[in-house]
Amino acid sequence: MKEGILGYDVDTLSVSKCVDHIVHEMASGKRRQWLACLNAHSFVVSTKDNEFASALKDADLLIPDGVGIVLASKILGGDIRQRVTGPEVFSSLLQRLDASQHTRVFFMGSTRATLDRIEARIHRDYPNLEVVGTYSPPFRAVYSADETDEMITAINAADPDVLLVGLTAPKQEKWIFENKARLNVEFIGAAGAMFDYFAGTIKTPSPIWVKLGLQSVHRLAQDPLRLWRRTFVSAPVFVLHVMRARLAAVRR
Repeated sequence: MKEGILGYDVDTLSVSKCVDHIVHEMASGKRRQWLACLNAHSFVVSTKDNEFASALKDADLLIPDGVGIVLASKILGGDIRQRVTGPEVFSSLLQRLDASQHTRVFFMGSTRATLDRIEARIHRDYPNLEVVGTYSPPFRAVYSADETDEMITAINAADPDVLLVGLTAPKQEKWIFENKARLNVEFIGAAGAMFDYFAGTIKTPSPIWVKLGLQSVHRLAQDPLRLWRRTFVSAPVFVLHVMRARLAAVRR
């Protein structure tokens, strides 16, 4: 099921149902299904980045990755009552695939050190998952055609079932949107912070933070220089958009 929120069709599935859907689609032979996350910050960025907005709308699964989306759903009369984060979905997906079948996985993004830690954890904790490749691209806002060709060649040569892309938003979503037709994979995930959580370079928030919906505050405390704008700029702008939508609905 999907729910319209500020122009986006957001999935209302729980983490487990989301994983069920991905695994079912993989088993059915569907190619290049992909998942993106919507939160207050990504919404605000998308209002000024048409390509990013198109990418988010193109995703087969768009999950409510933020307490702001849950709040918006409640205010706008929707049914979403719990955020479904990318790290939760991707970690659960890897666990499910490891428990049920041999799966080939490729990780693209982040630093070489982070990728090495991810690969080591997969080898240690997920014996039925095979890391068939990792790729740490240059750190820049836009990749050249040659650099993109090199990434795609490396991925397709490894022949993975699952590709997780951790380039941070909005770059990762736009990269997937632009290049998915050239990728010979079954599932692609815009993984974002999942790489750092999975590698242990960022501490996972305790259950009390999760229960209170304060994961974003936990992340802000760990990386304030990079994330302050999300909390103090994007959040108020997002709330303004939600209230405008609510008023417009009331006036109809």
